[in-house]
Amino acid sequence: MRALHRVSPDWLLHRADVDDRSRSSELARDAAALLPPGRQVVHDLGSGSGAMMRWLAPQLPGPQRWVLHDADAAILGHRDPEPVIDASGRPVICRSSVELLAELEVSALADVTLVVASALLDVITFAEARTIVDACVELRVPVLFSLTVAGRVEFDPADELDEQFVSAFNAHQCREANGRRLLGPDATGVVANMLMDAGWHVRTVSTPWELASADGELLEEWLDGWLDAAVEHQPKLGGLADGYRTSRRAQLAANGLHVTVNHEDVLAWPA
Repeated sequence: MRALHRVSPDWLLHRADVDDRSRSSELARDAAALLPPGRQVVHDLGSGSGAMMRWLAPQLPGPQRWVLHDADAAILGHRDPEPVIDASGRPVICRSSVELLAELEVSALADVTLVVASALLDVITFAEARTIVDACVELRVPVLFSLTVAGRVEFDPADELDEQFVSAFNAHQCREANGRRLLGPDATGVVANMLMDAGWHVRTVSTPWELASADGELLEEWLDGWLDAAVEHQPKLGGLADGYRTSRRAQLAANGLHVTVNHEDVLAWPA
């Protein structure tokens, strides 16, 4: 699923706690209410090491079987071996499937009752989004897409350079990479419109990361990656980035920095 957008196991581990507290528990409860009685079969697209399963499975009825789809076999190999327990106290059955999203076929989602993804939509293309939506519409099963980048970053305290870096980063997120034009911050709107055009009900909820001194290691790692991506897209910002980075790190060290990184969760189901 992420063959051209690889992430490191360390990054997934570092972000796990803030991801868990940011995802919409309200939409998770609503998703659970949409499920049919009996065994649940959940397919997680672009699953990484299984963080979405660890967060969501305890909120869904059981028994449950999960299929984790990802193009990166190494990431799938970092799945936590500890058993995941569903809402009824039963262990979740899980298997992995290594494949490209562009090659996903409806038959790969056999017996599915719920399709989920986390931090995926903004790093895929329009065609890949269409593949997902068409499969879900054909199967008429609800979908829960979590933590899609929304393109808005807010700093406290603010800096006059903030918007320049925000704009450059957002443009980088929509870049063409290896012949693939990524959806970036447009992803939620694109996918929501596809689903609404199919006549589905769609709910979108803001699920921001709220980062402060307690998240120091993650915040510093996020800041470095965010600035590096912005400068990669607009090299002229390179002369400003070092000073900006130093200033923000000093604020973080003094417990004086708060950053809101906006994301969105989407729940959709057939009418």
